[in-house]
Amino acid sequence: MTVRNVSTSSPAWARARALAVVLAATSLGAAGCSAVGPSANHGSTGGTAAGSGASGADSFGSPADPGAVKQGGSLVMALSAEPDKLDPALSRSLYSRYVFNAMCEKLYDVDQSAKIVPQLATALPTVSGDGKTVTISVRTGVKFADGTPFDAAAVKASLERDLTLKGSGRKSELGPITAVAAKDPQTVVISLSKPFAPLTAALTDRAGMIVSPTAAKQLGSNFASAPVCVGPFKFAKRVPQNSIDLVKDPNYYAADKVHLDKISYRIITDASIRAANLRSGDVMVADSLSAQDVPGLKQEKSLQVLQSQSLGYQGVTFNIGNSDGVDAPPRMRDTPEAKDPRVRQAFEYAIDRAGLVKVIFNDLNTVACSPISPASEFSSDAAQKCTAHDPEKSKALLKEAGVQTPFPIEMITSNNPDSLRLAQAIQSMVKEGGFDLKIKPVEYASLLDQEDQGQFSLLQLGWSGRIDPDANITNFVGTGGSQNVSGFSDQQVDDLLAKARQTQDVSQRRDLYAQVIDRLHQTDPLIYLYRQRNLTGVSNSLKGVQVFPDGVVRVALAGMAK
Repeated sequence: MTVRNVSTSSPAWARARALAVVLAATSLGAAGCSAVGPSANHGSTGGTAAGSGASGADSFGSPADPGAVKQGGSLVMALSAEPDKLDPALSRSLYSRYVFNAMCEKLYDVDQSAKIVPQLATALPTVSGDGKTVTISVRTGVKFADGTPFDAAAVKASLERDLTLKGSGRKSELGPITAVAAKDPQTVVISLSKPFAPLTAALTDRAGMIVSPTAAKQLGSNFASAPVCVGPFKFAKRVPQNSIDLVKDPNYYAADKVHLDKISYRIITDASIRAANLRSGDVMVADSLSAQDVPGLKQEKSLQVLQSQSLGYQGVTFNIGNSDGVDAPPRMRDTPEAKDPRVRQAFEYAIDRAGLVKVIFNDLNTVACSPISPASEFSSDAAQKCTAHDPEKSKALLKEAGVQTPFPIEMITSNNPDSLRLAQAIQSMVKEGGFDLKIKPVEYASLLDQEDQGQFSLLQLGWSGRIDPDANITNFVGTGGSQNVSGFSDQQVDDLLAKARQTQDVSQRRDLYAQVIDRLHQTDPLIYLYRQRNLTGVSNSLKGVQVFPDGVVRVALAGMAK
């Protein structure tokens, strides 16, 4: 890793200073996908590996000590964006994962070291010698919130729903499953057409959330209106664009470990207002703190700031072949940025990642040029290699492509203040490289709809990250990926990803992913910008809130301090 300070006499500093002036003048205050979160340490962008360190030590929070908390009470948490559909099969956003964490347990979870641990399963899966049969043992004596028994048959029904429900975002995450069987009430057997190394990791997220077969059958496509799972809390009420309420579930198998009576999630999109509500005590937990607010919040004696390096990234995505919606086969759009990779490459050369994260995020995040976290065992120097910032190269590529300059392009982004600040920073930077970037802010849920429908040329959005690189790459750039909103299709990328999915050998997968990322830099369907730091504000009146590298804020087992 190369980390450097920016000299105050250098051209890079001059650009950063000019950018800061632009942002100050605008007075504007950031993925599952996520809108812009707080961020940024800076690293080298001159063709070397991106920086992986960020200022501040990790602070994940601690489990609640039963002797230090009271029974009862209501927790209020501020969310930086409204969750999308509360259906594990259909959900796309990080904010839904916050809510699901309290009411929809999974077959597996991850701990603060990002290691896989059983949750509704009783042990890690056993895999046959040919890699095509995966056997999972599950808990007994467990009930869903509606009283339906949880067993292997319920797991089978839920996984089959993920694979067949129209619009499911889980199908490509689960891989080449040919059949799911309930061998007996506590044994699930999954058959695959070929080995699929990322399967267990996929079951630590929404693909592993098991829904009540009774509720799924009764509600059908309206399951999100009254979701039913196994969890410490159960769904009570939702007021669109305002709040989501959960109440303690007496059917939960470990109800004696649940201290709170109610959790209320309030939608507060402005980071400064979230911080103000945290200070006043109107909310007890606030996600995605702004980097501008963190120093002041750390001085508050009544608060603490939890922080950890994210597995995810923020980036910009070009619409290359999403002409008919994300579920349709890709069909190249008739635009210069879709047809000519030199236009997309020029955009990447025009972005100064180091200057971006330094100016916008107070050195709390890191430069990212890859969907793989530098901390991952699948990372390598080759996988972290960055494209140099070179505005002159950008202009030269646009000239080679034969397009008009400045080249006009519109970018949709979430309409919260931090996202707008980032968009304006990008706008200022790429202007020097020959682009005329127009910003179109939209409400977060509308942004998700527009990206699915292909109603964009350029999109700013991020991904909260998963422990297996496949879940950070294949769904987004693999042909037919359930979240490939770019409509990108490249046989070389597909072949490399397929090989990586079929081997358990870490070194082989590491090399294959390095080749994938090299190809992505050549084609640039998605330009990675920075890796956000998870920053969560918590009132000291509350004990037991935790945030792990997966970015999910865990409040279900918290309690009010005595």
